[in-house]
Formats: sequence, structure tokens, C-alpha cells
Amino acid sequence: MREQPEQQAPPVQRLRIRYAKRGRLRFTSHRDFSRAFERAIFRARLPMAYSSGFNPHPRISYAGASPTGAASEAEYLEIGLAQVVDPAVIRAQLEESLPDGLDVLEVVESAGGSLSDLLTGSHWLVDLATDPDAGVAAVAAFLAAETVTVERMTKKGLREFDCRAAVISMSAAAYGAGTRFDLVLRHAVPAVRPDDVLSGLGALTGLVSTGSPLLTRLAQGPLDEATGEIGDPLVVRG
Repeated sequence: MREQPEQQAPPVQRLRIRYAKRGRLRFTSHRDFSRAFERAIFRARLPMAYSSGFNPHPRISYAGASPTGAASEAEYLEIGLAQVVDPAVIRAQLEESLPDGLDVLEVVESAGGSLSDLLTGSHWLVDLATDPDAGVAAVAAFLAAETVTVERMTKKGLREFDCRAAVISMSAAAYGAGTRFDLVLRHAVPAVRPDDVLSGLGALTGLVSTGSPLLTRLAQGPLDEATGEIGDPLVVRG
């Protein structure tokens, strides 16, 4: 008779975590981060809850991971624990166990519901080695367009989609030897990334760069469609 897997108890505490990817660690892929985080919770000896089945996994849910190569101040995940622990203790233990550049910024009790459902918009800075006057003109042309079609290779092959509809606001200004674009995106399907918007700017206006862009996500959370502001997904709402 086949042995039945041991049933795991559901988590008794759920914590939501905001962390940053900084410096060279911005090149960490989502898969690499998940491995580093699982090693960190093992080193920190957190009382994790585990999934049931023959191959149990720690209860970790990732939400809205940034693209590889992008720095971020607003990455989120949720963990389930088998016992109640002060969130401040969890933060300190993870900070000690994670490498510099993967920095835990906040740990709070989960308010329930889906964390992913709260991440409906994001705020980005994009630094590009291009002429600032050309950048400002390209943004004006982009915002005046009804649609801007771009292509991106996906798991299902080359896909064509409109990147204009996802842009809530965008501006450009001189920054260092190039241009800094300030961008607020609505999260939609298909997902539009900052590099898609840069592709759209290039396709529409011929904007060129002499180097790779530096992407930094400043915020991610509930988008206020009326104001274009990004709220804090860890704030408990009534």
C-alpha cells in the first residue's frame, strides 16, 4: 500500500515583505533571488510553514518581480509561518542572512486577500544616454499618440502589442550626461515594461541611445487612476 504524504498544518501567521535590489544585485534574476531567499530563511531558522505532499516547499508567494537588470525599491513577497513571530525579529534575521544589495525594507502582518491584486501600477526612473532635448520631444510625441505598437519575444514567440495604453504619465529631463525619464505604468495584460516604452519611443520618434538604460523601480502598489499616484500595498485599508 502506497504511503500517504504527511499533511502539513496551514500557516498560523502570514507576513508580507518589501525588499530592494540594489547595486550589482539588480542583475539577480527572479529565480536566483528565490534561491537566495530560501537559503536565507534556512540560515535564519525561521519557523516556516510548508506545503503538503511528497515534496514540501516553504510557503512563499512572490508578487510583481522586476525584470533582471532593473534596480528596485519595491519588490514584494509573502511568507507563511508555523508560529507567531514579531515581524521586526523576522526582518532583522533576514537582513543578517541576505547578501548586501538584497535588502529587507519592511515586514508587516498580512491583511489577507491577494498581494498580487494590490500591485496595479508602478513608478519607474529610466536613465538613458541620449540627448535631453530629443528625450523631451520624444515623450511629447509619445503622449500625443493614441497607440504605439511594439514587439517583444515571449515564451509563445514574437508578440505585438500597444505600449501607449499602459503609460499613465511620463516626463523627461536632463540628468548627468543623458536623460532621465520619470514613468508611471498601469499593470495590464500583456504586461508593459519600461524597456517596452523605450522601444516605443524609438519606433515612434527614432530616439537613440549610446548605452544600455538603467531602470529603477521606486514604487509598486495600488494605482489611483484619478491622480496617477501609487499607494502602499502594505498599508491596511478599512
